[in-house]
Amino acid sequence: MKTSTVNISFNSDLLEEIDRVAGHESRARSELIREAARMYISRKKQWKKIFSFGTRQAKTSGLKESDVGGAIRQFRHSKGRQG
Repeated sequence: MKTSTVNISFNSDLLEEIDRVAGHESRARSELIREAARMYISRKKQWKKIFSFGTRQAKTSGLKESDVGGAIRQFRHSKGRQG
């Protein structure tokens, strides 16, 4: 796999924390930052899928954003009566 070198600026407090975590985990700073970037990208993709699913479900059931608050209140009220 081809790699590229990039320059990134961090404030000193964040860089110290990165180095502390990398040291605690016995790995290089670059390895920690690469993993952090991969995790961030993965999480963004997961949230995109979740919101897409929610949008499709809302269209299927005919829900509008304005219906959500009332549905939550109704659900909480029904749970309070059962408990």
